[in-house]
Amino acid sequence: MEFSNLPAPPASTGRLRLAQGLVLLFHLTGFIGLAFSQDKAFYLQYTPLTLLLTVGLLLIFQPGRNLSFWLMAMQIFLLGMVAEVVGTNTGLLFGHYIYGATLGPQYMHTPWLIGINWLMVTYLGGILAAYLPIPRLGRILVGAILMVGLDLCLEPIAGRYDFWHWTGDVIPMRNFRDWFLLALFL
Repeated sequence: MEFSNLPAPPASTGRLRLAQGLVLLFHLTGFIGLAFSQDKAFYLQYTPLTLLLTVGLLLIFQPGRNLSFWLMAMQIFLLGMVAEVVGTNTGLLFGHYIYGATLGPQYMHTPWLIGINWLMVTYLGGILAAYLPIPRLGRILVGAILMVGLDLCLEPIAGRYDFWHWTGDVIPMRNFRDWFLLALFL
């Protein structure tokens, strides 16, 4: 995915600052609540809302939301969902794992929010890589590495918060390989 021709959103508008503040507030509240609260379930119940708010604000503030942009967003969502449905139902992609209840309603053992998460992570990785003054292939590689880096951070805590669980509580290396390959494609 190529984001290098996208202009940066206007960083000085009041609406953008409000949106950034809301996203920061939601994520910071969740982080503090999960790290220090005795009632982690209270904070976990807002995980779907936080993810939906974040992707919604990303899409609202995306400049140039034309048909091409929406088709790209839908393609990423669908490919992410298909990859995860294949993964959860066969183990062919990523390894053998199941999703918990935290991420909300599921289709074929896969939360709908996972498709949205693939969209958000791909979008953010692409935007961050687009700022680098390197050739297109380098930006694609960096975007994929950023996505795998996020997965590396999430994997150790995913089971604790009932996001997903690996068979035998072992994260297979192929998970990271498959994330990288899918990220390159997206």
